[in-house]
Amino acid sequence: MVNKISDQMKSAPEKKWNDVFSNSEYVYGEAPNEYFKEHIENSTSGKILFAAEGEGRNAVHAAKLGWQVSAFDISEKGKDKALHLAKVNKVVIDYKVGDLPDLNYPEASFDIIVLIYAHFSPELKSRYHKKLNTLLKKGGIIIFEAFSKKHIEYQEANPKVGGPQHIDFLFSIKEIKSDFSNYEIIELAEEEIILREGMKHNGKSSVIRFIGRKK
Repeated sequence: MVNKISDQMKSAPEKKWNDVFSNSEYVYGEAPNEYFKEHIENSTSGKILFAAEGEGRNAVHAAKLGWQVSAFDISEKGKDKALHLAKVNKVVIDYKVGDLPDLNYPEASFDIIVLIYAHFSPELKSRYHKKLNTLLKKGGIIIFEAFSKKHIEYQEANPKVGGPQHIDFLFSIKEIKSDFSNYEIIELAEEEIILREGMKHNGKSSVIRFIGRKK
């Protein structure tokens, strides 16, 4: 009875992601995202923050490379699986559950912030991007990959490709330029790629990729 009451009190997004991550498999796989992997492996290690990190595949990879890793999500189930993955790989990650404004990360404390398919709700995404900006050191790097607004067309052709099904959750280059206006753009492009990430990301996709350095 206590568990049922607790579930009713959870927000709809929290319940959704707890349900998704309750699967015994790692629904996006255990391997890191390829774009993130490409850009992190030659970087000097330091402090790194993963937004909406889910089951921990990218955070654990960074920890294996010697980074001091922080991560957050709204899903307790995601955290449980991330910490299990970290234990299996014999690394440590600091993983918090909750809404970003409530997590009390110190300003200007991270060298890199990573957003890999961090599709926040339309009313939150720009606000969260601006909050994350305050947590990044001057000269720090954003690594970003997420579905573009054009991705709706790819979902219609192949539902297995995954991603939010409402266009307002998806991204445009214009939005990224606006949200990260105080960044030197190292890379910003809309690209067609093939995803092979666990059960949920499979097939031809349209994504926005962004690497930026905070001025």
